[in-house]
Amino acid sequence: MAENQELKTKIQGALSKIRPMLQADGGDIELIDVVGKVVKVKLTGACGCCPMSQMTLQMGVQRAIKEVVPEIERVEAV
Repeated sequence: MAENQELKTKIQGALSKIRPMLQADGGDIELIDVVGKVVKVKLTGACGCCPMSQMTLQMGVQRAIKEVVPEIERVEAV
């Protein structure tokens, strides 16, 4: 349980690095859960309905998280 909380803390740190870019475009991101090696996030605001959100998720969010927590396999929007 403590290991999962530590993982979530690291992921939150990675998200805080990219959050200003998302907020600059009127959006944001919220960590929902970590299930195994999959991070579940919710894109909110303008990011929730943006046609580029999938690219943002893969190229921005997933890359930032994997730099901090390399064992994560993928990031999914919920």
